Amino acid sequence: MSHVVAQLQEALGASVSLDAEVLETTREDRSGWRSATPPLAVVHAGSVDEVQQLMRIAHATGTPVVPRGAGTGLAGGAIASPGAIVLDLSRMNRILEISEADELAVVEPGVINGDLNDALAPLGLWFAPDPASRAIASVGGNIATNAGGLLCAKYGVTREAVLGVAVVLADGRLIRLGHRTVKGVTGYDLTALLTGSEGTLGIIVEATVRVRPITQGVPVTVAAAFADVTAAAAACAAVTADRIRPAILELMDAGVVARVAAYLGDEALAGTPLEEVLPGETFLIAQTDDAGATAEAARIAELFAEAGGRVTLSTDETTGERLLDLRRAMHPALAASGQVLIEDVAVPRSKLPEMFRAIDEIAARHGVEIPTIAHAGDGNLHPNFVFTGDEVPAHIWQAADEMFRAAVALGGTLTGEHGVGVLKRRWLAEELGDDVFELQRGIKAVFDPTGILNPGVMFEASVAAPR
Repeated sequence: MSHVVAQLQEALGASVSLDAEVLETTREDRSGWRSATPPLAVVHAGSVDEVQQLMRIAHATGTPVVPRGAGTGLAGGAIASPGAIVLDLSRMNRILEISEADELAVVEPGVINGDLNDALAPLGLWFAPDPASRAIASVGGNIATNAGGLLCAKYGVTREAVLGVAVVLADGRLIRLGHRTVKGVTGYDLTALLTGSEGTLGIIVEATVRVRPITQGVPVTVAAAFADVTAAAAACAAVTADRIRPAILELMDAGVVARVAAYLGDEALAGTPLEEVLPGETFLIAQTDDAGATAEAARIAELFAEAGGRVTLSTDETTGERLLDLRRAMHPALAASGQVLIEDVAVPRSKLPEMFRAIDEIAARHGVEIPTIAHAGDGNLHPNFVFTGDEVPAHIWQAADEMFRAAVALGGTLTGEHGVGVLKRRWLAEELGDDVFELQRGIKAVFDPTGILNPGVMFEASVAAPR
């Protein structure tokens, strides 16, 4: 494959890296999955033209290409595959336009969520998608996985914020999809199709995203501790049944609370309701916003108390932000205690208590702890398996297998926001059914007939021999 590397170096010069340390960093993301080999090269693209040049070379030589952004994915969807070029898009990080009149922004894929919101805030605007990793996650990655996060129960997942995308296809052609208008139904909705496609259909090099006026008023935060996780889940289901849509509704089970507390220490928890949580208790955080925030928060507090919660209500913004920061510390807290298999299932919101009972039963049956956090406002759970060693042990995969099947049996899905990646492809056909699975493979073949785009993600790799 040296001729491929030589062509890349001739066309792209210093944008091509063969440094061993750089190659190594692309072998993993935050999923705990590690690829078998480093890539042939890493291309740090700085422009659409460079992406197109790379894809023309890859297409002509039959070389696989793995698009990669911030590397914060949780499904192994952007890691090096054998004989591949990794296309690093993190240097394409410009905000190209902000239109106050049309309430939209045009950005390159490497723009970090937090940086976009920092630019929007002085204009009284904000970008709603809020992964817990917003300080390091990129907009391109959000779109590639249709990321959700803390606010999607009220403000929608990433798909609802994407108006259009510019995409480089497998053969290097550049196409533009979508609209700058709020409405637009001309032809098939290929923008929505590309959102969540995990780099398997094309490479997103630009996005036109919807931004919103900053919500007026002071957010109100409701926190509550519960004796057990099923009582807390029932409280969340009661909020949904009462037709309340808080901006945030997050559940941290006892295992997560204990690890966050140990990781951050007493000083970080001091003065927050989390400081008062007893061992074995589950913790809920709800936050309301907009004009009805006070009344909604009061009603949520009632529902939490009726379900057995020990409730605290606060209109202090600093307290609310501190609690959300504690929630966002979940991933590093788990990682500090071992290797982590971070899972992502979703069930109908009314089925949250049943899903938590299923997780408890699976944990007991396999003798493992499964610390779980949930975006409870939309039924999205993140059960986590902590282990030692480089490989996920067989008994943990067995427990995960049972957990996926339990979620699907409750009317849920294998993944709410992390994507399929390589981590969950073995279960994809089982959820979709044979006909839909083959239809999706057919769509992949239309966009990528030679199979060079992110091979092995979602579907088993089937790549033509290099030319």
